[in-house]
Amino acid sequence: MNLDGRKYVILVFIILVGIVYLARLFFMQVVDDTWKLRAEEIAEKRKEITPPRGIVFDRKGKKIVTNRSYYNLMMREDDIVDLDTVAFAKLLGWTPQEVKNRFWNIRKKEGKYRNPHTGKLQENYQSQRPYPFIEELTIDEITRIAPNLSKFPGFYEDLTSMRFYPYAGGANIFGYLSEVNQEEIDEDPFYRRGDHIGRAGMERFYEKELRGRKGIKYIVTSASMNAIESYANGKYDTTARQSPPLKMGVDIDLQVYGERLMINKRGCIVAIEPATGEILALVSSPSFDPNLLVGKQNISKNYPTFLLDEGKPLYPRPLAAEYPPGSIFKLVQALIGLQEGVITPESGFPCNKSMVGCHNHPSAGSLPDGIKHSCNPYFYYVTRRIIQQGKKRSMFADAEVGLNRWSDFMHSFGLGEKFDSDITGLRPGLIPNAAYYDEWYGHHTWAFSTIRSISIGQGEVKVTPLQMANIAAIIANKGWYYTPHFVRSIGDSGPLPQFRKKHYTMVESQHFTPVIEGMRRAVYAPGGTAHRASFAEDIIVCGKTGTAQNPAGEDHSIFISFAPMDKPKIAIAVFIENAGFGGVWAAPMASLMMEKYLKGKITDKEKETRILTANLLNVKPKPKKRK
Repeated sequence: MNLDGRKYVILVFIILVGIVYLARLFFMQVVDDTWKLRAEEIAEKRKEITPPRGIVFDRKGKKIVTNRSYYNLMMREDDIVDLDTVAFAKLLGWTPQEVKNRFWNIRKKEGKYRNPHTGKLQENYQSQRPYPFIEELTIDEITRIAPNLSKFPGFYEDLTSMRFYPYAGGANIFGYLSEVNQEEIDEDPFYRRGDHIGRAGMERFYEKELRGRKGIKYIVTSASMNAIESYANGKYDTTARQSPPLKMGVDIDLQVYGERLMINKRGCIVAIEPATGEILALVSSPSFDPNLLVGKQNISKNYPTFLLDEGKPLYPRPLAAEYPPGSIFKLVQALIGLQEGVITPESGFPCNKSMVGCHNHPSAGSLPDGIKHSCNPYFYYVTRRIIQQGKKRSMFADAEVGLNRWSDFMHSFGLGEKFDSDITGLRPGLIPNAAYYDEWYGHHTWAFSTIRSISIGQGEVKVTPLQMANIAAIIANKGWYYTPHFVRSIGDSGPLPQFRKKHYTMVESQHFTPVIEGMRRAVYAPGGTAHRASFAEDIIVCGKTGTAQNPAGEDHSIFISFAPMDKPKIAIAVFIENAGFGGVWAAPMASLMMEKYLKGKITDKEKETRILTANLLNVKPKPKKRK
């Protein structure tokens, strides 16, 4: 008998078995996460504790974003015994087939995970794990179901929470939440399947602040997933922490009132506190109740409807709509002209309609009167002097130098660029420079006469309503501003650093005085275009109307203002699409908003009723007069 040969055969066999065993062990522990996950589930249950999302308060301490309790109906298949599908379906208000379909979806669709090593989706359904059978049940719904769950082993209720908005306003500010996708889970270890993330507005920008910090609790479990005891007496557990509250500059009462005023109108209102840059109200119309986008069921039902709505309620008009500013732009032209020394407060120009069209009024003998009358020819002359200063012998080269200087001034007012604000969806507008017109006309082939429409806020110039309101805030502050923003403090730490920095325009403070006087005259002096903007004897309003041409229909109605004149507390811009002259609709609406904020009540009920009941959605364009 050859014992030596047998010895080597046995040795080789042992070595091969060892290699196979080690290879399999390597695969289970390193390559295939499934076995690792199963081992963790059997030996030690790691339970994540998600804190309630952070609460949000308005400037007066009112809760404007909070959480409301909901329930998930959970299932663990290993604990389900002889399920009576018909009876269970009756309890839920479903059909037996719907119950069967839900089981199939959990097993085949939700019971998957992406292997980080291979990048491939793998089956990961485990019958000993809990899965949500129904999500987002209200207290009334779970109250009806829960007393009968003892008849259906393997099912139990699990408390959760979702956003709740006590005031049916501010949807365009707050944004909404939805479930994270796989890419977001892969990018940020904070998230797990079923977690929610901010998708728009403030919820998106302050996502990391609002989500808080998850806690972890370790529980030693049996093979049947029954809890035995806290692992290591809780030594490794961590406490979930809710985020500090966000304190906003928004006045929710003013926001809701503005949305009421804008019913049956298309456009927006932006109100800012000049001294801080805090946004008091940001109304986009049409709008909707933010609760309509809370939870998976509401989103799947309402989001497609909003997308198809021709009024575009999801479109953030105050931030993203780029409109011609019309006559409110004359205020900035005046300030640049004063700073450049091409005009003085006493400069007068004739209302020469052959230069540019205008309404009937006396010629303005001073800058304040030019603003009061909103005289187009007056600001044609002002802007021509800014652009064509005679610094170059060629009028084309001179216009190039002048326009680039003019563009620099405009950018110092925050125009033509996005604000570094705490909300998404911002657009920069458009302030043309020489390079812009060179692309259109060619180098040194254009002069002021080619681009003269910019003098009255038409042509290529575009601004957003947020920028319009900020112009009013800059004038109220006589030359400076803080970046407009929503959150005045994260907990007690104050606003973000970028909202503590003052920005100064290129115009010195003394030049704002005659412009402010012109805005005052526009509201109070005979012949002023904004007389509907006044509202209280003890509060002086300074304002400027605008009427932006709209080739597709009726002109847009615009108004910017601030009040009180001496110690401004609110700066505001109102933009109503297709509503005609700025003094007719936008100015009185602005006055109601300012009075509501400063006085807390409305004294002119007739004015308020006129605005509330007006339907300006289908205004027919006026017939054009033949020249």
